[in-house]
Amino acid sequence: MPFVRIQSKEGRTPEQKEALAKAIIESMIDQGYANKEAIRVIFEDMAKEDFYSGEDY
Repeated sequence: MPFVRIQSKEGRTPEQKEALAKAIIESMIDQGYANKEAIRVIFEDMAKEDFYSGEDY
């Protein structure tokens, strides 16, 4: 069972997350990776103050 975990800064709407999840699932189906029922997508929102990258310095 494919399991896709997306970690990102908080702030995306449920609609944005749904659109991204659908695009990921459709792409995996198109590539023959798995059938629709087997794919899982989970979003992990991180507080902005808990997330840093090289661009932040």
